Amino acid sequence: MNKKYQNGFFIFGLVVLIIMITQLDFADVWHNIQHAGYWFFAVVILWAFLYLFNTAAWFTIIRSQTKDKTDKKKVSFHWLYKVTVSGFALNYATPGGLMGGEPYRIMELTPKIGAERATSSVLLYAMTHIFSHFWFWLLSIFLYIFTQPINLFMGTMLTAVGVFCVSAIWFFLTGYKKGLAVRVMNIVRHLPLIKRWAEPFIEKHKEQLDTIDQQVASLHNQNPRTFLMVVSLELACRICSALEIFFVLLVLMPSVNYVDCILILAFTSLFANMLFFIPLQLGGREGGFLMSVTGLGLSTSAAVFVALIVRIRELIWTAIGLLLIKMEKRKSE
Repeated sequence: MNKKYQNGFFIFGLVVLIIMITQLDFADVWHNIQHAGYWFFAVVILWAFLYLFNTAAWFTIIRSQTKDKTDKKKVSFHWLYKVTVSGFALNYATPGGLMGGEPYRIMELTPKIGAERATSSVLLYAMTHIFSHFWFWLLSIFLYIFTQPINLFMGTMLTAVGVFCVSAIWFFLTGYKKGLAVRVMNIVRHLPLIKRWAEPFIEKHKEQLDTIDQQVASLHNQNPRTFLMVVSLELACRICSALEIFFVLLVLMPSVNYVDCILILAFTSLFANMLFFIPLQLGGREGGFLMSVTGLGLSTSAAVFVALIVRIRELIWTAIGLLLIKMEKRKSE
């Protein structure tokens, strides 16, 4: 990637990270880290393994699109792992999420496999990452039904969330079959503020957009096993990431139930993603923890404790991701 763009991504992420850190009460942070003890380090280290799932899913997509052995060697798992961590760091720090990490991933990957394949692989991975969230939320509804008492309010809420998830899954399956790039750009071209930019862009890059859609559709239509593998990897990552909440709650209650941790994660992530426009989902994530933890009969203090430890972990991995961008820049000089 061009050094100027690498510097731009790094500086932007660093500025947002500093702003987020200044919002913390350092005395409270230190007290909670001490209270968590070695479980805090377990939470931080856990994500080094969880990012392996994300990298493996994206690596599988790239391999499925690349037939030439020479091109396959250009993208190593180790290098892609660093780009994955940095991409998520930028997503954490960017309002709207995908406006930061995805352009960075495309620009890093383009010199190795070309712009069209880089764009389609990143688009496919982003689609699959979001797609797995909807499956996770849908499966969590059934998990809640089988393990928790349900009143009228919760029944209504679960029904509404279920309809939302099924509709979203249908939309993404349609996108996988027919491609999504052209469809998204056709929506963008009608938006008041950017349609003047979008229409010339679509006309100029129509052939490239069609090629990207063909590559997106090929994973689902021609490689169904690969498609299922990628979705399974992402879904497994969602389920395993509940270990983070499990580790933190072990500090407060040794008898914590892992099923409850999955439900807390599901409903917290659902609420936080509804507020996707907030950098680092600040406030949305904490509110989600508060509602989901207390909704399962746990204390408010437990919700605050979990939310703070998770927030610190996110800040640490955001800093690691930005550091990897800087290291990649120095290596390319």
